[in-house]
Amino acid sequence: MDRVQIFDTTLRDGEQACGCSMTVPEKLRLAAQLEALGVDVLEAGFPAASAGDFDAVSGIARRVRSASVAGLARARTADIETASRALDGAARPRIHTFIATSFIHRTRKLRLSQQEVLDSAVNAVRLARRYVDDVEFSAEDATRTEPEFLCEVARAVVEAGASTVNVPDTVGYAIPVEFGGLVARVVEAVAGRAVVSVHCHDDLGLATANSLAGVRAGARQVECTVNGIGERAGNAALEEVVMSLRVRQDQFGLETGIRTREIFASSRMLAECITFEPQPNKAVVGRNAFAHEAGIHQDGMLKDRATYEIMDPKDVGVPESQLVLGKHSGRHALRYRASELGCPLDDGALERAYAAFIALADRKKWVSNEEILSLVRRAARGEASVSREGMERTE
Repeated sequence: MDRVQIFDTTLRDGEQACGCSMTVPEKLRLAAQLEALGVDVLEAGFPAASAGDFDAVSGIARRVRSASVAGLARARTADIETASRALDGAARPRIHTFIATSFIHRTRKLRLSQQEVLDSAVNAVRLARRYVDDVEFSAEDATRTEPEFLCEVARAVVEAGASTVNVPDTVGYAIPVEFGGLVARVVEAVAGRAVVSVHCHDDLGLATANSLAGVRAGARQVECTVNGIGERAGNAALEEVVMSLRVRQDQFGLETGIRTREIFASSRMLAECITFEPQPNKAVVGRNAFAHEAGIHQDGMLKDRATYEIMDPKDVGVPESQLVLGKHSGRHALRYRASELGCPLDDGALERAYAAFIALADRKKWVSNEEILSLVRRAARGEASVSREGMERTE
């Protein structure tokens, strides 16, 4: 119980997001990378959704050997049978079946009673177990479901043969303290007979926080996506969950099987397959995640990386940190960059170069290496003058 399984749903829930649709070859390529990343479960798609999804799940099932390959299925006979056919040939097949359990979904969407939902869940799990040994059940919209009914469903599906019970925050409604309490109740209800999983959406920006709260409460599987892609605002980001558990092992005492040096490569490959990259300030994989412009931060980084970075970029596959030269940068960073560019500066030349650099940086978003090299060379020849504004800048 000191290990958290990582269930990657980039190819299923992630692909459902606007602009994230992938072709079968793209999904096969990304599945190979996710296997290299070390995910425990790879949800390959929703076989009943389309012929393309069926083909993708089938192709991935035949190629991936180290991870479990899951196919999603509604609690319907046709869906489950389709998923079982798509998973034929998988080394470790899993059928992931679901039905909504919340009052609003039962009454407005399904138009079913509690008993009808419960019966559908149990029957779906029993049917799925006829095809595979590994069955996961998800109670869609669990966080808006009456806790007593959610626990009743959890106990019933485990009795029917589910080995994993998932507690999804389908609409990103929960807050961490509330979600942790709900997960704890489900953990108690299944009493060690199944793994409890969490699947959190980011509508309030709390998907990773909620996932970690679920882990604290006893969940031992986290469902997430690379770059946090997914329906609406997205899912819990794999890289955030994994690195939170790794960096703050003092708090969690838990491990994953993820090969973290493959994180950045996975992020880049996904960005190539869909229509957008992660935002620049995206945790762990954004282009600014290991970039520093402020002079105080750059000074600290030059003295000891740990002053401003809690992760070594190489640990997630990022080649190195970046010192970005702009109007907030200080003399130490400019001197360091000049030396990198093969033009070391003495104190006098540094002051001349810094004055010219600040005058230029005030007019631009950032200053390129070519521009820095040009002004540094002029300063070294004594050609640049020191402006009062430049001299008044602090580190």
